[in-house]
Amino acid sequence: MIPDEHRPSLLRRLAAILYDSMLLIALWIGAGAIWVGFRGGEAAEPGSIAFQIYLLAVAWGFFVGFWCIGGRTLGMQAWRLRLIDANGQRVSARAASYRFAMALVSWLPVGLGFLWALLDREGQTWHDRLSRTYLYLDERHS
Repeated sequence: MIPDEHRPSLLRRLAAILYDSMLLIALWIGAGAIWVGFRGGEAAEPGSIAFQIYLLAVAWGFFVGFWCIGGRTLGMQAWRLRLIDANGQRVSARAASYRFAMALVSWLPVGLGFLWALLDREGQTWHDRLSRTYLYLDERHS
């Protein structure tokens, strides 16, 4: 359990998500260029499941990589957030992967899994609870 003074607000979480979304879009543009290059200059067909899976894998690599290596994405770093496990340690690749999958579930019902943090007594989202991970507000580091 995270002490109250180290629980990030939903607004802070969403600000970090916005920041990371911009970075992820840039990565997707680069990944799309690589995709087109491997296809001899041909764009992905509309609705291509293979291309969608490829972009999902890029997003997975971005989030899980940052969470496992440093405990935070660049957006989380800007907003002084760190991802930890129930013991206060850096998360494993398995826990980070599960958190990533559960975050997708949190977005599906119009973001209800994120809004849940407003009702949760510990300020946690669905994917926090399901993955047994925590966002920690660290005022000492930027």
